[in-house]
Amino acid sequence: MSVILFGLLAVAGAQLFFFNAVQSLSVGVALMLEYMGLILVVLWQWLVAGHRPGRNTVIGVGLAIVGLALVLDLFGAAKVDVIGILWGLGAAVGLATYYVVAGSGIRDIPPITMTGAGMVIGGLSLGVAGLLGALPMAVSTDDVELAGSSFPWFVAVGALGLVTGALAYSSGVVAAGRLGAKLSAFVGLTEVLFAVVFAWILLGQLPEGTQLVGGVFIVAGIAVVRREELRGSH
Repeated sequence: MSVILFGLLAVAGAQLFFFNAVQSLSVGVALMLEYMGLILVVLWQWLVAGHRPGRNTVIGVGLAIVGLALVLDLFGAAKVDVIGILWGLGAAVGLATYYVVAGSGIRDIPPITMTGAGMVIGGLSLGVAGLLGALPMAVSTDDVELAGSSFPWFVAVGALGLVTGALAYSSGVVAAGRLGAKLSAFVGLTEVLFAVVFAWILLGQLPEGTQLVGGVFIVAGIAVVRREELRGSH
């Protein structure tokens, strides 16, 4: 059952919702919304697993929420697409499932096996959705334009499948197994910071000053949660 949930929500759901979110939001903002899933992880561990969050975890969550608000510029003049936000929050559910499943109860399954099974289930579910007409699908062999350069379509597909798919998921499963669901979710927030930098370099999506401040709050939240984890390990 855990593998099925991993494939349906953590693989298919997270990817589908995220790629729909970036149709109307910048990469950085979409990722920040997706990583709201860390709050769902904390809530799951509290309500389901009975692990009541400590003071530092609560502070870390608070800092992360403030950071997200700044990145979204909720109190500024920036306009954020509501549908895009909903897609991003859907991706948050998928991400929370990823950390919860990978961090509990499946450590006897090798990461490569877990990732492979999840990819197969996720791919099949998306394929079925496409065949039923619930998910529009199209194929193109046009070159991909990125940062002023042109790449063949199979290079882009290979990078998505091997680097952002197989490598990212398998290494993430290992990390979640070693760090636990909560801490790995917070550490994973650094993905947002790297994504903002790469989106700036490759796509010209330069974050506003307020968004950069939000990133600082998020890193601070990670540090606070990490401090509590270190205390709890002694």
